[in-house]
Amino acid sequence: MTPVPDRPVNVAVINDHELIVRGVASMLLPYPDLVRVVELDSDLMPVTPVDVALYDTFTHTSLDEPDLDDLAASPRVGRLVLFTWVLTEELIATARARGVHAALPKSLDGAGLAAALVKVHQGELDLVTVNEEPVIPSQSWPGRDHGLTPRESEIIALVTSGLSNNEIAERTYLSINSVKSYIRSAYRTMGVTSRSQAVLWGIDHGMAPTRMRVLLPAAGTESLSVGSTPTPAEG
Repeated sequence: MTPVPDRPVNVAVINDHELIVRGVASMLLPYPDLVRVVELDSDLMPVTPVDVALYDTFTHTSLDEPDLDDLAASPRVGRLVLFTWVLTEELIATARARGVHAALPKSLDGAGLAAALVKVHQGELDLVTVNEEPVIPSQSWPGRDHGLTPRESEIIALVTSGLSNNEIAERTYLSINSVKSYIRSAYRTMGVTSRSQAVLWGIDHGMAPTRMRVLLPAAGTESLSVGSTPTPAEG
């Protein structure tokens, strides 16, 4: 059992897809004694000082985004944590070089994730290597309601962003044949037959990156549901 900290660990959840950050935040809501989500950011840097910035790597598995450097250098971020389903030695080395403090697998449920974030904040958990098929306890990702698996969703989000199959393979640490297989199965589920149709489908179904910020109220005040209309993004 994880000891309850003196105060909840303040967390910002970060990704460039609104549905992803809201899904991760919903996993942590039942554990207010351990963690408190204070900010949701899609394609924006946190403005709230936080103990932990939890960076979901959906579509960013290769860690090639410049915002990771900005997060690592930000005085508003105590510890930078990856939430990912790819935890290879190569990714761990890259993450360490980029200033990431810990990496957590998506096989964690909400209780496990909350407990791990407390340990990261307390300096008891470092970068780890775990190879597991991901489980998404939040049950929330773009295209889920239309039958896409989490991995198919990520691949189609990258297709929607304009990446080639080779670029997708490099970013996701998958073979080119695996990428093609995911695309074929996703196309069948989506009812499309071409890449242009897939891009349009992706735009219509929330696969394109979003830009938003939601600031959650302080403890003891009226709560804001993660399903509420987001606060307008600044700048």
